Amino acid sequence: MLRRLTALLGDERGVSALEYVVIAALVAVVVIGSISLLGTNVSKLFSTVASKI
Repeated sequence: MLRRLTALLGDERGVSALEYVVIAALVAVVVIGSISLLGTNVSKLFSTVASKI
């Protein structure tokens, strides 16, 4: 039983998958933040153009 537990703790195959998930989550947060900021700026630009017309 102890041998199986130490083998399970020493197995690092899932570590790389977890790292990829963390990287993907960080990329998603950056993309969502960028799109939100860009959307706000574009909305302000359209409002400015519409008021000048």
